[in-house]
Formats: sequence, structure tokens, C-alpha cells
Amino acid sequence: MQMRILFILTLFLPFTLGAQFIYGDQLPDAPELSARGEHAVGVRTMTLTNSDQPNIIGAKEGKIPNYDRPLTVEVWYPADADAKATTEYPEVMGQHGDTTRPIIPFKFTGRATRGAAPKKGETAYPLVVVSHGYTGSRYLMTYLTENLASKGYVVVAIAHTESTFSDAGAFSSTLYFRPIDIRFTIDEMERLTRPDSDSFLAGLADANNTGIVGYSMGGYGVLNVGGAGYNPGFGAFFAAQNSGSKLIERHLIGDETYPGADPRVKAIVALAPWGKTAQVWNDEGLKGLSVPTFFIAGDQDDISGYENGIKAIYEGATNTERYLLTYEGARHNVAPNPAPPEALAPGLPIDEYLRYADSVWDTRRINNVNQHFISAFLG
Repeated sequence: MQMRILFILTLFLPFTLGAQFIYGDQLPDAPELSARGEHAVGVRTMTLTNSDQPNIIGAKEGKIPNYDRPLTVEVWYPADADAKATTEYPEVMGQHGDTTRPIIPFKFTGRATRGAAPKKGETAYPLVVVSHGYTGSRYLMTYLTENLASKGYVVVAIAHTESTFSDAGAFSSTLYFRPIDIRFTIDEMERLTRPDSDSFLAGLADANNTGIVGYSMGGYGVLNVGGAGYNPGFGAFFAAQNSGSKLIERHLIGDETYPGADPRVKAIVALAPWGKTAQVWNDEGLKGLSVPTFFIAGDQDDISGYENGIKAIYEGATNTERYLLTYEGARHNVAPNPAPPEALAPGLPIDEYLRYADSVWDTRRINNVNQHFISAFLG
């Protein structure tokens, strides 16, 4: 008994002595593949512009003008840097447009070096594109983005315009733009990673060997990019909500403008994907999913649904290789970083905490399990 107690104390010693635990670090009982890889990690922020796009939230009297749509992305990559270096990420609490939840900036620590020189490999690294929920942030899953970069991926997390904590707009913008933002980001990474590019990304990643990861509304988007076209009835719903607009028809199964699966995408991770309980997909649409897909869900998901939601998507996607990981007792938050200490401040709305936390599972444990299985699946 004394030896067992000593062993347990030894395992927890770094935590009991106050060593800094950074999102994504391994707990003592973390599964094997949650460990970081051999590479130090660099990180940079970039702004992309998708020109001449419909300005859905700027519609007036049923007319939708066009605008140049900006997208901020965060890029993590293998780097010539100190693997123990840390950086600070700027984040916010609150919700744009909600007077009860003012925007409050804060920072949290990650394991990466801002602006580090890329570490070129013998061949280009695979690309991973990450899409957050509504609302969300490009920093919502740094435990995963840093981890994958350390294992030899170039990881690009999108801050979806009009869909973040800071700039949340009408939901119809998210419904329309989510697949477009993902495809456009892959397009831009393909352009910027060409060997003759003047970007720091030149020759670094292979956009023709891409994985896409989506959480909640991000899951709604990545499945469409993987060939799961939306239900035509969903198109009628969108039109009814947007002055008869037929814009979303480009995402519908059977429509001649829907491009189907992006051939550059070789794997999909869909965490708590939203849409099935809202009839976004019918049987035909789900059968169109042709890219190997890993689903992750809580069986008490109160946003996307489980039996009639995520599990139903998994069961209906019969034409591709697929897997389902279920957290028993967990709700919707199977993807984010842990709640920051700032979210526990007295007087804040409990929603700031519930944006991240699960009532049953330790979020750090979920993070480690996700790192393990997503690494195995993508690998």
C-alpha cells in the first residue's frame, strides 16, 4: 500500500507543486497518442480575402449586395524553434449582440513560437483545416491544433466571419458560408504553398493531401465538403428565411452547381456535427459522403442531438469508411479547450463557463482522448 501511494504521488507531483498545465498537455493517465510529436511548433496569423461574395447580413429590401469577405486564419506548423517555448493567444468571453454578455478580452497560454521559421521536411506536410462552431473562435481547439502540428501537419484554423464570439451575425450567413469558407481556405493554402509562392508557406504543405476538422456548425460544413449535400427541403427553408434567396442551392444534393466531395480532402473529423435534427440531410445526401469520416459525439448532446442527430448521420453515411466515438453522459462540448479561469469569475453569466465545460467529463480528459484518436485516424 505504501508503494502504491508513493507511485500515485509521483504521478501527480508536477500538478501538486503548481507546474503550469497548458491546454493539451497530457494528464497522467492520458492515452499514448495524445503525446506531442517530434516537432517544435510555430504559429502565425493570416488574413485571406474571398472577393465578390454575397453580403447576406447586409441584405436590404430583399436585395443582397456583394462584398469582399475577409477571413482571419491561424496557422500552426512544424518549426525550427524551441519545443518548450510558449505563446499567448488573444481570446474573448461574451457574445456579440448579447447585452447580458459583454465582450471581455483575455489571454491564455499555448506551446508554440509566434513567427518561428518553418521546418522544411523532405516532402510537404499534410494540411489540416479546422472549422469552429457558431459562435466560436480559431483558438477554440488549440489543444488539438498545436498537437497535430507537432506531429508533422500544417494546421489552419478559420475564424469564420460573422460567426465568431466577437462578430456574430445572422445565422443564415453561417448556413451559407460554412462550406464556402472551408473550400476557399483549401484553395488559398494550395496557392500559398506552391513552391514558387512568396509566402512563408511555400513548399511547406500539400493541399492535395488535406484533412478537415469541424465542430458543431463546422461539422455541418466539413460533411458538405466531403460530399454530403444538403436536403433540397432545407433549401426551401433557407429561401423562406432570406427573402426567397436561392443562394444555398449550390450546397444541395442533386443541384447541378453542387461540386460534391472536394478531391483534395482525404479525411474528415466531425465533432458533434449539427444539422440532422433540423432536416439538413436526407438519406440521399448522407449517402453522398464519400470521404473517410471520424465522428465524435456525446450521447446527451443537447444541441446537435445524438440518436436522431450525430448517430443518425453516422448510420446514414453508408458509402464511406466511418467511425463513431461516443462519450457516455457528455453533452455538446466534446471539442473545445477547457474553460479558462476567467470564466469562473464571480458575477459572470454561467454561459461563459458552459461554452467550454461538460457537466460529467473533465474537459482535459476529453482533449487527451481526442488527440489520441484523431492522431490515429488522420495518421
